[in-house]
Amino acid sequence: IIAAELGEIREKFGDARRTRLVPDEGEFDIEDLIADEDLVISVSRDSYVKSVPLDTYRRQGRGGRGVKGAALKEGDISEHLLTTTAHSYLLLFSNAGRVYRLKAHEIPKRDRIARGTAVVNVVPMRPDDGVAAVIDTRDYETYRYLLIATKRGMVKKTLFREYDSSRKEGIIALNLKDSDEVVRVNPTSGNDDVLLITKKGKAIRFSEKNVRPMGRTATGVIGIRLDDDDEVVSCDVITDEFAELLIATELGYGKRTKLPAFPCKGRGGRGVIAAKLTRVRGPIVGATIVGPDDEIFLISDDGVVIRMRADSISRQGRLATGVRVMNLSKKARISAVAPVVGESDDGQAKLPT
Repeated sequence: IIAAELGEIREKFGDARRTRLVPDEGEFDIEDLIADEDLVISVSRDSYVKSVPLDTYRRQGRGGRGVKGAALKEGDISEHLLTTTAHSYLLLFSNAGRVYRLKAHEIPKRDRIARGTAVVNVVPMRPDDGVAAVIDTRDYETYRYLLIATKRGMVKKTLFREYDSSRKEGIIALNLKDSDEVVRVNPTSGNDDVLLITKKGKAIRFSEKNVRPMGRTATGVIGIRLDDDDEVVSCDVITDEFAELLIATELGYGKRTKLPAFPCKGRGGRGVIAAKLTRVRGPIVGATIVGPDDEIFLISDDGVVIRMRADSISRQGRLATGVRVMNLSKKARISAVAPVVGESDDGQAKLPT
């Protein structure tokens, strides 16, 4: 009788476990029980994070049927993706200017097709903050610096090791001025060129040698001087002079432009024209450097996501206005452009090497 009554109570009131089991402090190290396996870490645009064993994404030849990707909610996409190992440290940079360090195995494992866990359940980020970048600290061996760009045109270069902190609550990545936020964080060698793109169609390219290394809490220096109603929408580090810059505007237009069209000048100027904008085209909402085989996502503010090959968009000069790349509903606007970091055409995982 007792068993039957308990069963009825469980059916009526039972729910999933809400508590998390965390190790107590002491000599025992939970990591001793965790295999240092290869993982794929992904973070979506709406800040859902998960880890998946790398061998889940089996290698396939041309013509393979592929595998199903994450079941993200409408309008969300996989924005950050990297391969690492379970015992490696990762750095999560928020757009509010804080950085959080954690081991890869601390990110909950999920099925390949699952959405993941809200990042605020993994690190103590504020609910309204987004993830600006995810950096694998194994890159210490390859890159010397991290270069941070902000919406108000500031850039800051800091030694990679400055962010090696174990404080659970995170540390300041840089001091932001009012209404400013982090746009992008890029690992650099110390000898790369930096390209900033603004909403009003300006671009500036300069050598990162013109940005002296600063301490972690510094504000940075001016990367580009902006008009009052302008802001930085993209920052990329140029490592391949044969790549191209792909630009998308709010009202559904875009183009590709060869990188040599953007002359390397001094930091802190007003830049050159990246695109001739009109009322019909709207402001620039995003830009990314692409290669001949890359794909991109275009995301509209009404939740529509389309995917296309970058080379399907016309190549034009800096002064061109672009061509139609996405048909929008009457009041819809493009809200973002992002490189495909999840899967290739056949659904096969497209992972960094």
